[in-house]
Amino acid sequence: MSTQPLVPSPSCLSLEHAGPPARRRSLALVGVGAFGEFCIPHLRPFFDIRIHDTRRDLRAVCARWDVEAVDLATAAGQDIVVLAVPLGSLRAVARAMAAHLRPGALVIDVCSVKTEPLAILREELPATVHAVGTHPLFGPQSGRDGIAGLRIAVCAGESARSLSVARFLRRRLRLDVIRTGADEHDRQMAYVQGLTHLLGRVTAAMQLPRLDLTTASFNHLQRMVEMVRHDTDELFRTIVLDNPYGPEVMRAFAEAAREVLKPVSLPPNRTT
Repeated sequence: MSTQPLVPSPSCLSLEHAGPPARRRSLALVGVGAFGEFCIPHLRPFFDIRIHDTRRDLRAVCARWDVEAVDLATAAGQDIVVLAVPLGSLRAVARAMAAHLRPGALVIDVCSVKTEPLAILREELPATVHAVGTHPLFGPQSGRDGIAGLRIAVCAGESARSLSVARFLRRRLRLDVIRTGADEHDRQMAYVQGLTHLLGRVTAAMQLPRLDLTTASFNHLQRMVEMVRHDTDELFRTIVLDNPYGPEVMRAFAEAAREVLKPVSLPPNRTT
């Protein structure tokens, strides 16, 4: 996986200024869950934003961020469409949007896995639009103090539009952009995110008591738990099970845990 800085070609389309020069580009955010809403203040300085989500009342979001809620057809008609929906909903959303997308529109997904979402977008969207897969390697918890310097993966080959997206993310949002293929992304994320979320969820489920005598390593564990504690079950499933490499990593984890515990004879549960 390459981590070299991107050097877009001179002909690369500018995400900020493509299209009529006198008009700010419009961006629709489809899916306004925790991460979708988190994106709004970071994108609003650069785009006229519309939002769409049928699973929550958007009035408070619109009032807070001064953005407009629209139906899906209107959202699909914007210059750029960011899909922040669960993987299980992506195909239906893409299919419903397809007829309303502008020729030349840019469709960006932010799913935590990349192979399946990009395959769905290739199958469901017209050939006249450009699909770019991204994965922000952060969320509302890890980005609560700002996103400058945080990492984001971009999976879309060498197309002018993917280079434009990467350049915008690096120059305007000041993110650390990593270009990679979808399969390589998923292989690494099965370990990087899969194990993190599994350990965090298991530890959170233990409902640890208040502890004052902590160590530096335990404090790291607590921070990991807090980063994943509020993630949805849908996100956890996507990271652990919908990643094509996820089940393999989970089986390896379970086997390693059994091996580690083999020499340990656990006493029976204490009763009060």
